[in-house]
Amino acid sequence: MVSRISRRTVFLTSIIATAISFFTLGVTGARRSDEADRASHEATLAAIRTEVKNQLGRGAGKTTGLPAGTIGHANTTDEARAQIVAEIKEELQSEMGLVPVQLLRERRSSFVELYSYDNLGKTNYGTAGYLGDGYFITVKHAVIALPEDGDRVTDRKITSVKVVYRGKEIPAKVVDFGDADREVQSGDWALIHTRELDLPALIPDTDYAYEFASPIFRLGNDYSKGIILATGYVGQRTANGLVTCLTDGHPGVSGGGVIDQRGNLVGIPVGRMQGDYRFSFILPVRGDMFRKVPGLAVAESKLARAE
Repeated sequence: MVSRISRRTVFLTSIIATAISFFTLGVTGARRSDEADRASHEATLAAIRTEVKNQLGRGAGKTTGLPAGTIGHANTTDEARAQIVAEIKEELQSEMGLVPVQLLRERRSSFVELYSYDNLGKTNYGTAGYLGDGYFITVKHAVIALPEDGDRVTDRKITSVKVVYRGKEIPAKVVDFGDADREVQSGDWALIHTRELDLPALIPDTDYAYEFASPIFRLGNDYSKGIILATGYVGQRTANGLVTCLTDGHPGVSGGGVIDQRGNLVGIPVGRMQGDYRFSFILPVRGDMFRKVPGLAVAESKLARAE
């Protein structure tokens, strides 16, 4: 009897010890998993910081790269367009969960292709975002002839501006613009107006923080192939009032929109770093950009209208 009880005691003790061992291993494994996730997140942030510093050349405290506008020229050809579109789609598959798909689809319909024609017979293409009552926000260098970096002042003039609505070009008129005298500056914005269109109006948020590594979503007329969505991350603010961003700056996206995770308009793509389409410049939206738009709704901020 004593021997039988001893065997039972040993058996039960071994079961309890095994259970405790598995529980301990489970807790340790969970802690290690949390630590691994945290380390992976920190590594991602470190990689973004390194990319931003490398692109801006901040090591010596100076910016070595030069900005370039992202308005496209109609005679531009690129055999890699199909590959670019494929890369964008692949990126979206991993990033799309950050914003409801239906919201992204709705915001896409707020942007239109923009085309401008000059007195030299050239056609440029870009993007414009709808604000309601026939008003669109875009970049100044898309609708007013500005000297590009390295170019001398010429007699080039924009003779007409049009937006594409339901497959047709609709004439538009420039009604307001910023003080930029070159591409990719804080005053590189413009307001155009046409007849009222059946498009959903964007809601600007002039208080968006642009915190480092925050995810953003860019919509623009990539290579004049229609409005395409791309994802990216906020970099840092620049001395001239722009924000760097790790998202593509393909020709045609200038004048498009940067939206946050709530779907509000927080910025306008204005250019890219020369030689690098992955690194772009964003112009945060400000109150003075909308001073000519009557009754515009602004998200969680008071619109500071210029006197």
